[in-house]
Amino acid sequence: MISALNRLVDLVEEHLTEEFDVAAAARTLGTTEHHLRRMFSSLAGMPLSEYVRRRRMTVAAADLVRGEDDLLGVAVRHGYGSAEAFGRAFRAVHGVRPGDVRRDGGPLRAQPQLRFRLTVEGSIPMDTRIVDRPAFRLAGHAARVPLIHRGVNPHIQRHIAALPQEEHARLKALGDAEPGGLLQVCDSLDPDGTEGSELTYLHGVAVSRSTPAPGDLDVIEVPAGRWAVFRTSGPHPQALQDAWAATATEWFPSNPWRLRPGPSIVAVLERAADFSTATCELWLPVEPA
Repeated sequence: MISALNRLVDLVEEHLTEEFDVAAAARTLGTTEHHLRRMFSSLAGMPLSEYVRRRRMTVAAADLVRGEDDLLGVAVRHGYGSAEAFGRAFRAVHGVRPGDVRRDGGPLRAQPQLRFRLTVEGSIPMDTRIVDRPAFRLAGHAARVPLIHRGVNPHIQRHIAALPQEEHARLKALGDAEPGGLLQVCDSLDPDGTEGSELTYLHGVAVSRSTPAPGDLDVIEVPAGRWAVFRTSGPHPQALQDAWAATATEWFPSNPWRLRPGPSIVAVLERAADFSTATCELWLPVEPA
């Protein structure tokens, strides 16, 4: 995966002056757009689209400083149909107008070309298993919430707190499939994993395809497939979030699996009364790389 990401960076450089086709790049690299975007954003700390924009504007700034073309010529060379559209994109990256850079030479916020390397560290081995599951459904109460990478998500907290206690018991009684118990489900996630982007969060349970779901519940249909299941234990949600990050930085780059589209699921196996610590399972949909 590391070599694929470095080749992706090279492809970005080769196509800076045109619309970058991520799907075509994924096919060239023998992977999927979904997996490529997720791995890039997890390891680079920014969405692929943002990296492309920053690199394009970094090179465009150099063209402006050289002064070989007028503003419109630079804009067209970098894929913009007008000087106005180019100016907006340029200012969003550099914080100044193109004319200011041409006159003063800066200030500029250059984006260096990325290079990915796999660093071997003395990390704790990841407790993982691969599970084959037939098609099932996730039934519960869903809400659209913003993605927050670190700490407790207050939007999810409020969603769960608004449910009456008896509703949790009803859901637990309904569940009849793995993963068991009350589940924390994230679906329709932005493949770039952009902080603040919206996702569908469902508080519910897994049920078999033959189990009828009450009409007042939201349902996510989950096709048959394989899952990588990561077991975590420790301070909550820090241990879970650390494991989620480690799947991208350690597990996927060194294992013959890639993410496939589908929900991510967290099953809480044990927890302290105040939820300060917990043992959880993180279920991620995967396929052979």
